[in-house]
Amino acid sequence: MGRSRDTWQYRIQVRLLAWLAAGFLRLLGATWRVRTTGDSPFVDPPFVAAIWHRGLLAAAILWKGRGIAVPVSRSRDGDQIDAVMQRLGFAASPRGSTSRGATSLLREMIRRVRSGQIVAMLPDGPRGPAGQAKPGVVALARAGGVRLVPVGLAAGPAIRFGSWDSALLPLPFARVHCHYGEPLIVPKGAKGEELERFRLTLERELDRLNRELEAGL
Repeated sequence: MGRSRDTWQYRIQVRLLAWLAAGFLRLLGATWRVRTTGDSPFVDPPFVAAIWHRGLLAAAILWKGRGIAVPVSRSRDGDQIDAVMQRLGFAASPRGSTSRGATSLLREMIRRVRSGQIVAMLPDGPRGPAGQAKPGVVALARAGGVRLVPVGLAAGPAIRFGSWDSALLPLPFARVHCHYGEPLIVPKGAKGEELERFRLTLERELDRLNRELEAGL
């Protein structure tokens, strides 16, 4: 996409690609054999869900139509992801990253969870390292006063792309297993070493959930 992001041609291109991508994911997801385990957090919103970046494509189908907000980067790729997610029934994405607009992004997500909206975060995004949780997701749960729910996801057969996150795309008729882990409650007064302990706990729990789900496929 070489055009300026301010042109109408670029906006039309983004919308067209989003329409095609969302339609493809809907058709593909309709063939999956989905199994969901663990206590569903959706019965008592709001909350913050945490899932590794590689599971975004599958989660986009599993959570479609729920009005969830997923923060994405201020980039061309972020434009496309936001457009696809909105076509799938997600809320407009808060925009920013750990390197660009981090403070304003956190403020916006705090505002959303306090207003009752569910936020799903990819704690090892937007550029990795894969499987390494950044502290923003823990800070959000603390400031928003909501549960932090680790989510494991595995699928097979599936394509694993050669991207930094080894993005996962379940193939037609794949088995897809999503597990909601035990929520973490981050105290309002947590800071410093205590926040770091929660970050490490989240990281380890996401690793454990994904390993166990993959072994059970």
